[in-house]
Amino acid sequence: MDKERVAEILVEIGTLLELKGENPFKTRAYQNGARIIEGLNEPLQKLVAEERLGELKGIGDALQQKITELVTTGKLKYYDELKASVPAGLVAMLDIPGLGPKKIIALNKHLGVNSVEKLEVACKDGKVAELDGFGEKTQTKLLEGIAHRRLYALRSRLDDALAAAEPVLDSLRQHPDVIRCSTAGSLRRWRETIGDVDFLVSSKQPENIIEYFVAQPGILSVSAKGDTKASVILQGGIQADLRVVSDEEFPFALAYFTGSKEHNIVMRQRAIARGLRLNEYGLFKSKEETRDPKLRVACATEEEIYFALDLAYVPPEMREDHGEFESAEKGKLPKLIEWTDLKGALHNHSTWSDGHNTLEEIAAHMDELGLQYWAVTDHSRASYQAKGLDPERVREQLKAIKQINQKLADDGNDFRLLTGSEVDVLKDKLDFDDDLLAELDVVVASLHVPANNEADNTKRLIRAAENKYVHMLGHLTGRLLLDREPYPVNQEAVIDACAETGTWIELNCNPWRMDLDWRKWFYARSKGVKCVINPDAHRNGDASYLRLGAGVARKAWLTKSDVINTLPLEKLKKELAKKRSK
Repeated sequence: MDKERVAEILVEIGTLLELKGENPFKTRAYQNGARIIEGLNEPLQKLVAEERLGELKGIGDALQQKITELVTTGKLKYYDELKASVPAGLVAMLDIPGLGPKKIIALNKHLGVNSVEKLEVACKDGKVAELDGFGEKTQTKLLEGIAHRRLYALRSRLDDALAAAEPVLDSLRQHPDVIRCSTAGSLRRWRETIGDVDFLVSSKQPENIIEYFVAQPGILSVSAKGDTKASVILQGGIQADLRVVSDEEFPFALAYFTGSKEHNIVMRQRAIARGLRLNEYGLFKSKEETRDPKLRVACATEEEIYFALDLAYVPPEMREDHGEFESAEKGKLPKLIEWTDLKGALHNHSTWSDGHNTLEEIAAHMDELGLQYWAVTDHSRASYQAKGLDPERVREQLKAIKQINQKLADDGNDFRLLTGSEVDVLKDKLDFDDDLLAELDVVVASLHVPANNEADNTKRLIRAAENKYVHMLGHLTGRLLLDREPYPVNQEAVIDACAETGTWIELNCNPWRMDLDWRKWFYARSKGVKCVINPDAHRNGDASYLRLGAGVARKAWLTKSDVINTLPLEKLKKELAKKRSK
């Protein structure tokens, strides 16, 4: 088990102990232990193997034993027993915004609340507002949080859906009776959240495929099973549906089940206008609905279906009825960005603030991935909860990065770390003065503590864009998908300001964010605003988010030339210098 997962379990143990009302010193020991493990500069497995955990200040005998058990066995008996001893309803209440262990304990003690459902009843009856430390405002917020949780309970983020679906798809590809297979639906269209996963397979032996599918290790339960269809629940509680068709039907079924609904309606209308009928079984030379294979227009691929309807091929990500038909008719669909076009990223964190990898580890990993550069933009001092850096620490980091880059150069390595900061956009200024910002390669300006009204937030972001040392605005709306709504901001006004000042906007491709939303990029692109696809990485593994970001960028019709971090290092440096030279 790696150090990140060990740290997560230690934090969870601390939380569970809090829910049981344990001594706060005991719970804090687990939280502190998690921070120590996260901040390690050498492999945890090595420390365990060499029995050196005891050398870490804050890791006592009890923690040593538990960490060693986790690392060596991948399990912890104490953790499993602790989870079983805490009512699941209390743990579920932690998902409600504004509810921490202390408040949950109070609700349980005074009102007998031990589930989200009972909490909702208590709030509606006005009982929560009467408790010390709660009040009407908190009660209202809790009801809003419960409604929000219920609204999003049946949806999953893109990363979770891919993690559950891709192993199953890879396994299906290996089956000897599978001719062709693919995901479909909103997952294939690369939506930022999805309702369920659709699999499509062509085969002459559908019953064999169905039996193989429902027996996959990533499947938790089987909801339905027929001759050519099956529905299951994947890891994470995601519903998945499999449909098996003939290979002649496959391209039509793939187009149909990929959708979207709005896109499919237009496709069917185009077929009717040409005296044809289009459905999941084929494109037919008929004026009536039919499945007669003798009337089917031969199309071996989706591309041929589009050609038969006098259209250029529309990539799956673009099938949202957002203007793709007008462009496809004229043969003017853009050549969309590929994730392999990305040369690096410009918004990332290290152990100097709230990241989990050292500068040396980051440089080695990103170089190994074949990237050309990686900006380290740790938090500024106002983000104290994220261990934000003060100016003195920033300048210390500049020296450290310079030394690493010098060693890379001495070794004949072309990869470089770029210096930077994710500077907070405060109420009336930026968190750092211009003289410090001028020393940095990259400056990302982000609003972390927004106001409650649109005008204030819009004004603050526009002022940040007008600063010549700010290269880009980070996660423009602050949303957290399926968890937190965007803060109020006039996005068009901010985009206009970025267009006027030459400021870029990031597509923060952390799967919790995907911010700026793909729908807004149509306007930003029309104004000439450049995109930066950034993972906002806090771990080396987060570099994989670049693939997600490129997929969502394709939904926004973004091309390689629209995205700044497709540029090689020397050209990027020239672009970074442009705004400052004005």
